[in-house]
Amino acid sequence: MIYTALGDSITFGKDASSMVNAYPQLIVSALNTRSRKVTGYVLARSGWSSNNLLDAVLGRGASMIHQSDVVSIWIGGVDLANAAISSLRSQSPLPAKQLATNYSRNLCSLLSLIKKRSRARIICCTQYNPFPNSSLAVESISQFNRIIQDSARRYDATVAPTHMWFEGRQANLIYGYRNGKIEDALSGSLPIHPNDRGHRLIATGLSPYLIPGK
Repeated sequence: MIYTALGDSITFGKDASSMVNAYPQLIVSALNTRSRKVTGYVLARSGWSSNNLLDAVLGRGASMIHQSDVVSIWIGGVDLANAAISSLRSQSPLPAKQLATNYSRNLCSLLSLIKKRSRARIICCTQYNPFPNSSLAVESISQFNRIIQDSARRYDATVAPTHMWFEGRQANLIYGYRNGKIEDALSGSLPIHPNDRGHRLIATGLSPYLIPGK
């Protein structure tokens, strides 16, 4: 089985103690057995928005997608974080409608491309909330998760509810977690990525979705 993980800094493994502790590598290690051989690929970079991931899939990721048996998509956090931080700094309203429209368009384009270029099963990961004590984050992430669920349904993809795995446990699962407010991101570092414990949780939760027939 060939598994390709598409995403941003979370999938890339930023703030994990090493790359082998990032969830895609943990999944591949866990699923490899004497009777099952799993090869994993990662197409992800820190700072990638849904626009960036779409460009990557259109480009160098095309051959990777073509040979994949299963593909996971975890994207959208950068779209939200950039918009929210810009809104805070400029003290202007979040352009919620424009943000949602752009994200929905990119996600649907990603799903359509994968469907056209491969027979891979597709898993769409929802967004967990690293800022549960900010109403802006709660509302925006809920909106993105509705888009993910609607888009997945439209393209016959499976939804992995990663937001539920983190809910109420963010302080223990996110590297550098402080107050759970968007303002925490204005200090220079972004307390949004899973720590090793978070990556292990994701790998444990996501692995069953990759096994055919599950």
